[in-house]
Amino acid sequence: MADDKRDEMERILRLQRSAFTASRPEPMSMRKDRIKRAMALLKDHGENLCKAMSADFGNRSIMQSMITDIAGTVSAGKDALKRMDGWAKTEKRKVQFPLGLLGAKAELRYEPKGVIGILSPWNFPVNLAFSPLMQVFAAGNRAMIKPSEFTERTSLLMRELVEEYFTPDELAVITGGPEVAAAFSSLPFDHLVFTGSTATGRRVMEAASANLVPVTLELGGKSPVFMGRSADFAKAGERIALGKMMNAGQICLAPDYMYVPEDKMDEAIAGVTQGVTNMYPTLLENDDYASIVSDRHFERLQGLVEDAREKGAEVIEVNPGGEDFSNANMRKMPLNIIRNVNDDMKVMQEEIFGPVLPVMSYKNIDQAIDYVNEHDRPLGLYYFGQDTDEQQHVLSKTISGGVTTNDVIFHVSMEDLPFGGVGPSGMGSYHAIEGFREFSHARSVYHQPKIDIAKLGGFKPPYGSSTKKAVSTMMK
Repeated sequence: MADDKRDEMERILRLQRSAFTASRPEPMSMRKDRIKRAMALLKDHGENLCKAMSADFGNRSIMQSMITDIAGTVSAGKDALKRMDGWAKTEKRKVQFPLGLLGAKAELRYEPKGVIGILSPWNFPVNLAFSPLMQVFAAGNRAMIKPSEFTERTSLLMRELVEEYFTPDELAVITGGPEVAAAFSSLPFDHLVFTGSTATGRRVMEAASANLVPVTLELGGKSPVFMGRSADFAKAGERIALGKMMNAGQICLAPDYMYVPEDKMDEAIAGVTQGVTNMYPTLLENDDYASIVSDRHFERLQGLVEDAREKGAEVIEVNPGGEDFSNANMRKMPLNIIRNVNDDMKVMQEEIFGPVLPVMSYKNIDQAIDYVNEHDRPLGLYYFGQDTDEQQHVLSKTISGGVTTNDVIFHVSMEDLPFGGVGPSGMGSYHAIEGFREFSHARSVYHQPKIDIAKLGGFKPPYGSSTKKAVSTMMK
């Protein structure tokens, strides 16, 4: 990476920070104006952004992108506009007796941090840049976005549009490859948001730590599906198929593997297979079904399937139209359901991020619970079944970033639920009031009354009987 790129990033950061400092205290109307412009950018140019995403992927449904990247992100803006006045209210806090009687007051103010960096990934390139941005703006900050080089056309279009709707001291988009991303993550931001893999998340956090930059890490992991005996396997199968086939499984919250009762294995697999068939009668020429984003990623997924097959797994290819994928030069991949998997297989060791679905079986649900607890904390966890006691048992015995019951992925689309991981699946969260607070500094303020509190409380030397009395009162 040329040094001038780093100089440019540092210059923009300085520009934004000095504009931020000079404009304080900034009225809420200014924050709202930025959110409205971000929403207008998405509404005015949604179609073009969706076309760019499709070109970057090789094929990706314009309608899917409109739902996930454009409309879903506009919703995040609408939610922030509606609720940010409430989020930003100063909170009155209690003071110890008898300070309140003497006129002391305590409060907590939510104040902007300054300049926030957003490192966004390729899988939902617009949503995962602009959705956190809505809350970054709501909290009163400026922002710099570094989008993925994998979705190059989308990133370049985002940069052009941002230059049209914002001044560089409010928002800037920095494009470039991995070296630029590495330099970006080492800038002295006031906060850094990263969405991507756990491995890259570690490097981002390490780079940020040199400047003590707090981070929000939205990582991934292997999100399990628990199929209870009481599940409706046909309905559950269709919902799992929808979550696994959307974006061809390139979703951090995609159901990664299924755990099903031993005697229900065939029924569970049939449910998913039928779900795929209903939604995607063909795949190759079907615009509704996305391509894998790159050759490298496509080869990695093929390798996972081959590795499992070589180690004794049974691979079931769900190919409703009986199409020939071997000669298709489109990076389209049918769903591969994998039976008889074990932990020696790569497919059970790394996040899949594609249309490959391992299925494991249990005699007793506790087996599945133990398995999940022995592995890294997942970003999402899914339970299907009508047995509420069993559902509670699964939820109270496991830990995950979030949960959807009787479906997959949906918890992320609830604006009033914070979205985030735990442990290797991430830290911190955004969406809802928790997101606003993530990008704010909670500043404690204590107002001392005129009376000499230190003397009254026995805190002032020379220490004597009033000090002893104060200590014993505090210890009671």
